[in-house]
Amino acid sequence: MQTALLTPRPIETLELPADLDGHDGTNRAPGRTQIAAAHDLDAVRAWLARVADSKSTFENYRKEAERLMLWAIVQPGKPLSSLTHEDLLAYQRFLADPQPASRWVAGGGRKHARGDPRWRPFYGPLSPTSQRQAMVILNALFSWLVSAGYLAGNPLSLSRQRTRRAQPRITRYLARELWDEVKAWVESLPRESVREREHHARARWLLTLLYLGGLRISEVGTNTMGDFFSRRDAAGKERWWLDVLGKGERRRLVPATAELMEELMRYRRERGLPALPSAHERAPLVFPIGQSTKPLTRAALHAIVKGIFAGAAGRVRQRGAEAGIAGEAGGDYEARAAQLERASAHWLRHSAGSHMADGNLDLRLVRDNLGHASLATTSLYLHSDDDRRHRETEERHRMDW
Repeated sequence: MQTALLTPRPIETLELPADLDGHDGTNRAPGRTQIAAAHDLDAVRAWLARVADSKSTFENYRKEAERLMLWAIVQPGKPLSSLTHEDLLAYQRFLADPQPASRWVAGGGRKHARGDPRWRPFYGPLSPTSQRQAMVILNALFSWLVSAGYLAGNPLSLSRQRTRRAQPRITRYLARELWDEVKAWVESLPRESVREREHHARARWLLTLLYLGGLRISEVGTNTMGDFFSRRDAAGKERWWLDVLGKGERRRLVPATAELMEELMRYRRERGLPALPSAHERAPLVFPIGQSTKPLTRAALHAIVKGIFAGAAGRVRQRGAEAGIAGEAGGDYEARAAQLERASAHWLRHSAGSHMADGNLDLRLVRDNLGHASLATTSLYLHSDDDRRHRETEERHRMDW
């Protein structure tokens, strides 16, 4: 059956022959089901429909279900509903090195549109962390299909559950000297033409938003300018906030410090907009270059940040080369450049949390700023707590361009 699907296709365009659609899969449950699914594709689509209103979650769930379903058809030649525990162990090994690469991995690790013939379900081998995340999502899929009466059992429920130590935070964290390198590179960007000024303004604002706001890259793409609002504290001082709809559809209030608001006004003026956003303004938090006001995708925002880090890394390497430094000192330049190249947007969130904690900001306030716990803002007592959080964040967590 390995030739049944020579080129993997996205599940929305996938059509399966009767022997692979799972209508009589060996793990199908007898009796009535709670979903109107006659075959595996419909069952997976029913599972995905539950999270259709959360773009980030939907895309992650679809990616993992799609990868497994395509692998099952091509490699062992089975429908999803016939997979065994042993099959899933083989699949997890496959994630570490999807072969043959020509069939499974996009050329050069590039992301292509789902309708593009060059689209592939992988961009390269998955890290151990990504492998674990994939299996967690698939376990949720199988558990739901069992609860829905579609499958008789969950083949992943037999897996040994091991407690794993969290990776040290330092692996996804920029020390302050590296953070200074990133800011210095952004400030070195050319600003002679209109387009160059737009690129500089966007890079500066995006870093400010990710760092001072501690936002996730997905939150930058899905929230809007109208989510900024102001209110007066008990002393009559006007304070600005950003009402963020974040992970798990949870809302949190992020202190929009005076420094963050200055950068917001600077960016909006560069775009020809009024300095302050209006209530319910639908403009995105970060604009494309040019006249478009369409929100940037998470992938586009990620690419911008990676480009900034790559530019900063190149600047560090060039400085080391110009100094003609060799040996241990030269290796230090290379190590710093390599660290910057590994960094991603989420590193800024970890860096923000670490730098806030290093600045002796109360850890409970750091937790609330990053949305690690839900906020209740209705009582006067918690309102006073929020004012303290705003004041101390403003004092101790700064961009210092």
